Amino acid sequence: MSPFQLTRTLAPDATGADLRTDVLHGLTRSPKTLPPKWFYDARGSELFEEITRLPEYYPTRAEREILIARAPEIAAATGARTLVELGSGSSEKTRFLIDALLPGLDSYVPVDVSESALTGAAESLLADRPELRVHALVADFTRGLALPGTPGPRLVAFLGGTIGNLLPSERQTFLRSVRAMLTPGDALLLGTDLVKDEETLVAAYDDAAGVTAAFNKNVLSVIDRELGADADPGDFDHVALWDRDREWIEMRLRARHALTVKIPELDLVVPFEAGEEVRTEVSAKFRQTGVRDELAESGLDLSRWWTDDEGRFALSLATAR
Repeated sequence: MSPFQLTRTLAPDATGADLRTDVLHGLTRSPKTLPPKWFYDARGSELFEEITRLPEYYPTRAEREILIARAPEIAAATGARTLVELGSGSSEKTRFLIDALLPGLDSYVPVDVSESALTGAAESLLADRPELRVHALVADFTRGLALPGTPGPRLVAFLGGTIGNLLPSERQTFLRSVRAMLTPGDALLLGTDLVKDEETLVAAYDDAAGVTAAFNKNVLSVIDRELGADADPGDFDHVALWDRDREWIEMRLRARHALTVKIPELDLVVPFEAGEEVRTEVSAKFRQTGVRDELAESGLDLSRWWTDDEGRFALSLATAR
């Protein structure tokens, strides 16, 4: 059997259909919104990789610090024979987990909407770890997921603080879907960015070099290219705000003046008043008690909690009740 398998569960035009639906619904509501997943075309992915190297953007470094220090403990606590990673991307950070779990690890199951990212990551992993089996899934994990028949126990990893991009009701739906994947002995490894001072949080999403601003505006370039729109990124300012009550960062695009955006593929004209904003991302920050409560509501029990030395980011391990 080949060490690499790939299963596609997305319909060929699923991405295009989702984009049309999200843009139509998001830009005709008040206030206007766009989901953050549309940042990540090839250019957006390059910009995000640049963001992770910025001095202001601490989450990637903090999570990597935890993984390097704690991967052996995670491996010992789970004894996982299958590692499933949701939203795996390049699988770069996951290598620390994979190496800690070997030689007992049988299979790695990366899940992502990008087939090219999955293939590239698998080739790189297998070049150095020929004993590993990779069964990649081209899938949208927010819609529920059927995992391949790999041996247990399984460790499902959702890293990067990406769960913070989901609204509270969406998080509960997601966590319940993860719980439904798990059987006795399986576990969830969850990455969460933690609440901290406003200055540090805002700087992480509004860097001095303007890379995050370019990343935020890239969603307009995606809409222009894919839907024939005429949005000019230069007509919008990047905005990052801390919502103290909800304890999340919001990224927005603010119209510099009154304008209209034409989207021929949707037969849609979108008016903007001067100063009107589109919310493009929510990034919730967490406290240990909140994480414990949200896991418990989904039938998961928090068993281990690790942070970086500065207490900026956390990895938690939860098991099915």
